[in-house]
Amino acid sequence: MASSSQESASRAGLYVGTSGWAYASWKPDFFPPEVKQKDFLRYYATRLNTTEVNYTFRRMLAESTAEKWLAETPDNFKFIFKAHQAITHFKRLKDAQEPLERFVNSLNPIERAGRLGPALFQLPPNLKCDLPLLQQFLGSVPKRLRCAFEFRHQSWFADEVYRVLSEHNAALCVAENEDLVTPDVVTASFSYYRYRKPEYSSSDLHQIAGRLGSHAHTREVYVFFKHEDLPQGPVWASEVLKLAEENAR
Repeated sequence: MASSSQESASRAGLYVGTSGWAYASWKPDFFPPEVKQKDFLRYYATRLNTTEVNYTFRRMLAESTAEKWLAETPDNFKFIFKAHQAITHFKRLKDAQEPLERFVNSLNPIERAGRLGPALFQLPPNLKCDLPLLQQFLGSVPKRLRCAFEFRHQSWFADEVYRVLSEHNAALCVAENEDLVTPDVVTASFSYYRYRKPEYSSSDLHQIAGRLGSHAHTREVYVFFKHEDLPQGPVWASEVLKLAEENAR
C-alpha cells in the first residue's frame, strides 16, 4: 500500500525517488534489517513513489521483469527508464532509429499499465552541442514517449537548445553534481531533476522540497537522488517527499 505522503505528493504531481533500489548496504538506515533482498522494491515503494531504472542503459527490459516490478508496486508508482547506451553512447543520437524502437517497445508493458514516466537520455560528456542532430533525433521519437535530456557538456546550455526541446515537449534534465550544475530552465509540460552532490543538509532538503513542491502544482515533477552503496540517497528522497506533503497541507 502507498503511504499517505506518497498519495498526497502524487496528487500534487511530485514524484521522488532514487536511481535504483537493490542495495543491501541501505540497511538499516533505509531498509529494515528483516526485509529480504527479493522484497527491496516492494518496501522501497512504500516510502517513495518513483524510481529511475539504470538497468536499461545496458540491456533492454524483458517483459517478465516489467510484469514482476508492476506487481510489486502500487498503482501510483512511476517507472522512469534510462535510454540504452546504443542510442546515446554508441550511436550518439545519429541514425539511432533501430535501437530507439527496440528501447521504446521494451517499455510497452509499463506504458500499458499507465505507470511509465519520461525516459532519460543521458548524453556522453564529450558530446558537444549539435542542434541539427538534436532536432533530427527528437523528430524520430514516438510522440507518446516523454523525454528528458541530461546534457553533460556546457555547450548545450543555450537558448537555441531550449527552444528545440520546447518544440518537442522534451525536458531539460536539471542535474547537479560537484562538477556541473544545469540551469533550471523549464522546456516541457513536466520537469526532471537529478541531485548528485555528496551531501545535502537539512536546510538544503527543505529548500528543495519547497521549490519542487511549488512546481508540482502546475506540472508533474520527477526528482532523483543519487543511489550507489550509501543509504543517504533514499533517506534524502524520503525526507523531501515527506516535507513536500507537509507543505501541501
